[in-house]
Amino acid sequence: MLTDATADIAVTLLLAAARRLGESAADAKAGRWLTWEPLGWLGQDLVGRTLGIVGMGRIGFATAKRLHGGWGMKVLYTARGPKADADRQLGARRVELDELLAESDFVSVHADLNPTTRGLFGTAQFAKMKRTAVFVNTSRGPLVDQVALADALRGGTIFAAGLDVTEPEPLPSDHDLYALPNCVVAPHVASATIDTRNAMARLCANNLLAGVRGEALPNWVNPEVAEKRRK
Repeated sequence: MLTDATADIAVTLLLAAARRLGESAADAKAGRWLTWEPLGWLGQDLVGRTLGIVGMGRIGFATAKRLHGGWGMKVLYTARGPKADADRQLGARRVELDELLAESDFVSVHADLNPTTRGLFGTAQFAKMKRTAVFVNTSRGPLVDQVALADALRGGTIFAAGLDVTEPEPLPSDHDLYALPNCVVAPHVASATIDTRNAMARLCANNLLAGVRGEALPNWVNPEVAEKRRK
């Protein structure tokens, strides 16, 4: 139920960061918009560029499908194994992370958080990316070393970033990432659509009702304990 809503936010953050919407809107609101500037607020083009998907699961695939279909992006991805649907439908190519970072114009993170992915993106990884690259994370905050990300954004190692997840959440209001004009930080709103939140509420209610009735839960994290339920 979260796939489409999260993929939409990933694309939204990518667009906002690439085209500097946060910076330019704030500038206009502050009264500094005086006229059209030929070199004002120059961002990154999307058409025909290369998208790197880190973690080609359902959300990663949905994000890649939007950007490949809408902007003709070439798709690279990392995954534990080949993804036939991505290869066939998107012409995507599975590569190692270092190759993805070096070749991608946009890097969108969709990996799960586990001991091997915690801190996956740090100084070394940002250094391998293009100086024009845009980094997007809608997965989990701890995948990213935020000090390293702030340094990369501040120093021009990468162009911009869009984040819907941070560590911690909420991010303190005085955090460095808020002060960087080339970083768009959203307050974990990927699921914030009416239909998605209603579906989440129905899932919880149906699980609760099934539990009260002694029935099998429609959505059960650990079904192996079913036989141990109190009668």
